[in-house]
Amino acid sequence: MSTTQSERLRALLEPVVGSRDLDLEEITVTPAGRRRVLRVVVDSDEGVQLDTCAELSREISDSLDEADAMGDGEYVLEVTSPGADRPLTEHRHYRRARGRLVKFRLTADAAAREGAAELTARITAVDGDGLDLEVPGVKGRKPTGRRLEFADIDKARVEIEFNRKDTGTAPPAKAAENAEEA
Repeated sequence: MSTTQSERLRALLEPVVGSRDLDLEEITVTPAGRRRVLRVVVDSDEGVQLDTCAELSREISDSLDEADAMGDGEYVLEVTSPGADRPLTEHRHYRRARGRLVKFRLTADAAAREGAAELTARITAVDGDGLDLEVPGVKGRKPTGRRLEFADIDKARVEIEFNRKDTGTAPPAKAAENAEEA
C-alpha cells in the first residue's frame, strides 16, 4: 500500500475509530486474487468486543463508500483487534500489557551492559521512561524486581501463558469492574 493511500485511509478512518474511544493501530491493504483486503486493526485499554468490531465495520464501510477511498476495485473489509503476537511498540501497548509476561530483545548497547540479548519478565508498572518488571525465579528461586528503560528495548512481545495466575495487576478499568462485582 502506498504511503499516500495509507495516509488518506488513516486520515479518513481515525475519526471514525476515535469516536468509539478506540485506537487505530494498523491499516493494511493486500492483494487477494482480483480483490484487495483492507484490514483495520483497533484496540482500547478495555479490549475490543466482537459486537464493537461489527458495528465499527459498518461505519467504516459507509465512510469508505462515501469518500470513494478504495476506488472502483473490489475489496474485503476486515475490522479486528490485534492478535496476541502483536509486537509492543507504543507506550499504550506496554500499559495494556501490565501483568503479562513479555519477552524483550534488548538493544545492542543494553545487551552488552547486561550480558544478555533477551529478557523475559512480567510487567508490573509502566511510566514515561520505562517499565518495572518482575523477573521469574529459576529453579525454585523467588522472582526479582528490575527496571528496564524504553531506550534499552529493541523489540517486545507478550508471551502466551495458558496457565497464567491472576497477578492482581489488571488494567484499571477491569480492576474497577472486578471490585464492583465482588
